[in-house]
Amino acid sequence: MSKIVRTFTRLLPVWTVLAVLVGYYRPQSLILFQPYLEWMFAFTMLGIGAVLNFEDFLPIIKKPHLVLLGTMAQFGIMPASAYAISRILNFPDELALGLILAGSVPGAMASNVISYLAKADVAYSISLTSTSTLLSPILTPAFTYLFAHTIIQIQFWPMFFSIIKIVIIPLFIGFAIRHIFKKIITGVQEIFPAFSTIFIAFICGLIVALNKNYLLSVSFVLFAGIFLQNLAGLAGGYGAGLLYKFDIKRRRTLSIEVGMQNAGLGAVLALKHFSEKVAIPSALFATWCVITASILAEFWSSRTRPSE
Repeated sequence: MSKIVRTFTRLLPVWTVLAVLVGYYRPQSLILFQPYLEWMFAFTMLGIGAVLNFEDFLPIIKKPHLVLLGTMAQFGIMPASAYAISRILNFPDELALGLILAGSVPGAMASNVISYLAKADVAYSISLTSTSTLLSPILTPAFTYLFAHTIIQIQFWPMFFSIIKIVIIPLFIGFAIRHIFKKIITGVQEIFPAFSTIFIAFICGLIVALNKNYLLSVSFVLFAGIFLQNLAGLAGGYGAGLLYKFDIKRRRTLSIEVGMQNAGLGAVLALKHFSEKVAIPSALFATWCVITASILAEFWSSRTRPSE
């Protein structure tokens, strides 16, 4: 059973593409779940909290400067590149805000799985994702405001409390559940990444379903922007690793971590605080970054020597 669950999780790009196709051709089948979106995301974060171990945070305690450098790269590269790309390509205001929001969220939990597949530094990946997630109530609304307040009015505190409610509180409830029911959770912990896979795919499909008619009129420029944003993250993260003089495994990790955003959170925040159109870049980015990171992981894995 565990092998089946792991295989299901690894097929995230397939499920994401299928969900997008369902959202486009059968939108009503997904739209009816929209009222439960925040609860679904909160449950996903609870599941992530339930599978994290104290040992996952030891790299933060032992070498906090490495995590600080990675977090600086995460929040330094992505929001700024999103703003620059949206201005250069002359995005409409809602899509520009959406791209900036997608660049301002923390790293995706799926990056931990991708780092494992790429034979990168998984412990470092978990440390970076956990740190950026815990800092996201402050940094996500702060960077969204910094780069997007001239486009549209950004309310910092409502976004702050939304992230606390759907990310931080469920995460710590998950920690508590693992602490209390450690033996039970250990036996079923591989189920939780599978639920995350379902959620990521579902939210991408839902955003497409909500914007089907609008997507027909969206130009190729939006897709070019998503491509460039993802490329900026992957290349910028790897370049930051070179600048920090990281070894090759940690450079790969930082590339994946910066290039993959928790765009599911970006889409939820967009739907709650802005509009359905603002959520489009997050949905497209979530779909595209999973595909590119999976391909990159397969490439790096094949080039890794046994000694590494």
